[in-house]
Amino acid sequence: MNAKEIRDNTLPELNEQLGKLKEELFHLRFQHAINQLDNPMRIVAVKKDIARVQTIIREKELSDSTNA
Repeated sequence: MNAKEIRDNTLPELNEQLGKLKEELFHLRFQHAINQLDNPMRIVAVKKDIARVQTIIREKELSDSTNA
């Protein structure tokens, strides 16, 4: 997932996507704790995706407030 794909989404879609990513991270951490995680680098990738989504949400919030 890259930033351009994320920017095309609306604010409610981004919030939904953020929730899904956080849920996925929770499940990955749980699998890691019980040694069932095949690819531990997936945790890092999901954290970066969460950061990207949060950054773009913040950008949209700031652009909406300056336009109002």
